Amino acid sequence: MTKPLLLGGEPAHSERFLDVHHPYTGARIGVVAMATVDQVREAFRIAQAYRPALSRYERADIMNRAAAMLRMRLAEAARLISLESGLCQKDAIYEIGRVADVLNFGANEALRDDGQVFSCDLTPHGKRRKVITMREPLQGVITAITPFNHPMNQVAHKVVPSIATNNRMVLKPSEKVPLSACYFAELLYEAGLPPEMLQIVTGDPREIADELIGNPHVDLITFTGGVAIGKHIAARAGYRRIVLELGGNDPLIVMEDADIERAAELAVQGSYKNSGQRCTAVKRMLVHASLVGEFTEMVVEKTRHWRYGDPMDADTDMGTVIDEAAAMLFEQRVNAAVSQGARLLIGNHRDGALYSPTVLDNVHPDMALVRQETFGPVSPIIVFKDIDDAIRISNGTAFGLSSGVCTNRMDYATRFANELHVGNVNIWEVPGYRIELTPFGGIKDSGLGYKEGVQEAIKSFTNGKTFTLPWA
Repeated sequence: MTKPLLLGGEPAHSERFLDVHHPYTGARIGVVAMATVDQVREAFRIAQAYRPALSRYERADIMNRAAAMLRMRLAEAARLISLESGLCQKDAIYEIGRVADVLNFGANEALRDDGQVFSCDLTPHGKRRKVITMREPLQGVITAITPFNHPMNQVAHKVVPSIATNNRMVLKPSEKVPLSACYFAELLYEAGLPPEMLQIVTGDPREIADELIGNPHVDLITFTGGVAIGKHIAARAGYRRIVLELGGNDPLIVMEDADIERAAELAVQGSYKNSGQRCTAVKRMLVHASLVGEFTEMVVEKTRHWRYGDPMDADTDMGTVIDEAAAMLFEQRVNAAVSQGARLLIGNHRDGALYSPTVLDNVHPDMALVRQETFGPVSPIIVFKDIDDAIRISNGTAFGLSSGVCTNRMDYATRFANELHVGNVNIWEVPGYRIELTPFGGIKDSGLGYKEGVQEAIKSFTNGKTFTLPWA
């Protein structure tokens, strides 16, 4: 039985428990305690009372040790991710590698001196002094709330910058995938992290969310998830720092000069990896009219060979989506698009939480399938006539997270870089491409413009301070 890690890492006593089920079979694979509001308050009290004093070396050592242990336990950790999320083993193994990367990058950043030195005798009005900058932990506690789609890596992207900066965090993982978060916390404790620096609370967000947002000890709320909840947090947070990483509706734009085979391969990889459940998944394929026929045929053929089914089968390319309700929503949106004139080319088969890779063409930008975020393995193909048309369609949704562009022309590449209303533009790569260190985040309904990625998160998780002193 896995319980939430509350009160300095000790399992919480609770009379209520939340079952965790395998999306593919429906079998119960574990339970976690449902934290009460009083338990959440106690977690914040403990965090606020604790003052971390780990040296840079000690923080780096804990994270490097945790990364090494995680790599040694790859099979065990990946199996847990597949069991609770339905992601296939290939995706789960890849995720564990990314989590280890986050830990190693965090260790490196903990060792870097984050200050700057400025001379003051730069103008006739200056003095012989130095200004020195540094970053300090927050005075209060960080609240972190993570989604279901990357059960451990999303957690790592909140926790690691917090450890690197000697902060204290209370984290609530998605109630759909709490086991991976608890596993990650236990790994860090084993590596030497003081439990007061990271406490996990699990349970019903309808009961404890307001306390997570409004507790008086909270200095920063970092949230990854849906737009509606993100905006609710923003409305309730008051005078607190917030970092919101919300949804996406990311295009893969295929220009007339593109290598069609290469573009089609990016299209299916970007659409179906992680069961299409990535905020940066390819959610719209914008294809130049001159090559849409050949491109569509290639995407359909590659989709036909994409193996989906039992997540625990090592040969499976795609497991389930998170639950049956999600699969039903995708089915409904596809059916609605077809009723409005889109053409279903392959897929749209549902069996519980298992939903097949699906391709449609004749899709219009006004259809809900592509106007809203369809968070699953659906490939809608939209035709455009020229680069102006592509930019207009791409910018025509409420989202602004990322994009992928298939072109060899530098004039096209620079126009997309300058004119797409997104946080990331990737040439000859899927919208989701990044490494765990680099800045990542969106604008509009995808976020407030703040970036995640280990380096950027550290900036959000700290307070800047300057001091000056005489300098001969």
